[in-house]
Amino acid sequence: MKLVRVLKSFLRPKVVPKKPPYDHITQIGDPVLRHVCKPVDAAEINSDKTQELIIQMKNIMHKFQLFGLSAPQVGLPLRLFIIAFPKPEETFNEDEIKRLEMEAFPHMVWINPEMKILDYKNKITEVESCGSLKSLQAQVPRFRKVQLTGLNELGQSKSWIAEGWSARMVQHEMDHLNGTLFTDCMLPKTLECISWHDINLQNGLLELRYYQS
Repeated sequence: MKLVRVLKSFLRPKVVPKKPPYDHITQIGDPVLRHVCKPVDAAEINSDKTQELIIQMKNIMHKFQLFGLSAPQVGLPLRLFIIAFPKPEETFNEDEIKRLEMEAFPHMVWINPEMKILDYKNKITEVESCGSLKSLQAQVPRFRKVQLTGLNELGQSKSWIAEGWSARMVQHEMDHLNGTLFTDCMLPKTLECISWHDINLQNGLLELRYYQS
């Protein structure tokens, strides 16, 4: 059996890895996800390089149907993330939208963001998943209300008070910029594979893809 595995490894076509930023999402274990990200040089925000990165990240969010994406998730340890929640009704029912305090908002680019917790007394525990922990989810406690300050894609200062689900999204992405994943702050016994039931129904014959064309 070992010989067969070795032969198969030689027969696989060699792929030359692309340098970051990637067109795929980095997965847990990649060292970039554990970096405390460095600030983006304000003088570089309007450069072609940074603007192309933002466009690329937006395209990846659309391709993988993500609500948020940080620069380390495409391989760059930079303090930049994008969040978007334009149509919650397409993913959640009316009761969930009300219970989770969801509000719709378009793409928001945050560069060199800083977060302040506005309500230390109230934490809400809900299910979270992440593009960098594909197929996994867990219950994660988050503060209900935070304030975010930073720069937009034009280098202009902005501030936002986020509550409920929006505050959860902000905290999740801020964690990425500080080398933290949701598994670091989850309720440990709640971690599960989203597809466990389908895996059983298909007798284990289920394919997990890390790239979408």
